[in-house]
Amino acid sequence: MRKFLVVLDDTRECLNAMRFAAMRAAHTGGGVTILSVIPPEEFQQWFGVADVMRAEARERIEAHFEVFAKWMRDRQGVNPELVIREGDPVAEILSLIKDSPEIGVLVLGAGTEKNGPGPLVTAMSRASGSLPVPITIVPGDMSKERLESIT
Repeated sequence: MRKFLVVLDDTRECLNAMRFAAMRAAHTGGGVTILSVIPPEEFQQWFGVADVMRAEARERIEAHFEVFAKWMRDRQGVNPELVIREGDPVAEILSLIKDSPEIGVLVLGAGTEKNGPGPLVTAMSRASGSLPVPITIVPGDMSKERLESIT
């Protein structure tokens, strides 16, 4: 089964990327893998409490994931899987794509700020020529209705 890989982070545009991935998966008989990456710098200054902070970050990610997963299951009939990794987001995305041949499309949400689409979209666009999968970049301000009409 072909899967859509989407990144769960704290950006607003992540919501449209999630919606797009779920709707495309539902319409094409695919699946959704949701990746959340915990940056290592979150723990570097707090060696004594690193394990507690890591556990709290995972709990926060899992709670956030459950909101999206419930919507995907209830509204789209898609049961997503969650992958949590620690490290550099770009490196972890590339590693997961390499390790998971069923991933067929990377879906990213583009920010709407004047300073560009966001660091993840910028970095992945630069690497797009050597990626083994296509990237779909979903505008962060696209309406639900427009997303539904194009998926």
